[in-house]
Amino acid sequence: MKILVPVDGSKYSIEALKVAIDYAKAKSAEITVISVAADNSGVDLEISAGERERMNERLERQASAVIKDACDLIAKETVKSDCKVVIAFSSVADAILSTADKEKSTLIVMGSKGLSQSSRFKMGSVASQVVKYSDCSVYVVKMAG
Repeated sequence: MKILVPVDGSKYSIEALKVAIDYAKAKSAEITVISVAADNSGVDLEISAGERERMNERLERQASAVIKDACDLIAKETVKSDCKVVIAFSSVADAILSTADKEKSTLIVMGSKGLSQSSRFKMGSVASQVVKYSDCSVYVVKMAG
């Protein structure tokens, strides 16, 4: 069994990683942890090419910091794992789904919300898209309060 866990540094994604670790221990599964950095190269922004490049570098550094924290958490466990930053050339949801296909994941474990944490909706837009379009099972982790 291969479990994919997308993390963004939110409390929801960290809780999802903890759930995935427990599940992986019980099922002797492998975990792939990803953090998605959006690439703004194709987006029509009214900024210079240099500023766009700096923005992409900043987003990639943030994703790298998130993945380092997640890998530090999982390193303390007896679970086979792989951690990586994925660049999203389209949407974050598409990057997650593409990675799940490429890794031949049988389960995606993710938080119900990300960093935006809009209280208007019970599930975030990325989680909704992943649940809707995934070819494998998706375990959405919610948190009280």
